Amino acid sequence: QVQLVESGGGLVQAGGSLRLSCAASGRTYSGYAMGWFRQAPGKERNFIASISRRGDRTSYTDSVKGRFTISRDNAKNTLYLHMNDLNAEDTAVYYCAANSARPDYAPVLIYEYDYWGQGTQVTVSS
Repeated sequence: QVQLVESGGGLVQAGGSLRLSCAASGRTYSGYAMGWFRQAPGKERNFIASISRRGDRTSYTDSVKGRFTISRDNAKNTLYLHMNDLNAEDTAVYYCAANSARPDYAPVLIYEYDYWGQGTQVTVSS
């Protein structure tokens, strides 16, 4: 089992940038594929980006391609999401998640993830 804690959220103006972090503890972090999801008020939780356990594969949803970058540092047991050119539609609670079944891929489906963090709020003001 792995425990996940997100940080780095906050209030940012449109066009600004944030970097989210997800610290992992428990079982070997490098054995998991990792993903970021987000959930806006009244909406479903949606996939944003994912990365394989070695970091050699990534996937992104279309709306963040070219603006967001997912990365990981296995030595620090930390996942990152670098977010640039933020807009109001990016306002949501952001969650990191771990996948144990397909660690060499970058899974995109929410049900493929076994462990979740508690989320961090990102608010973009226009």
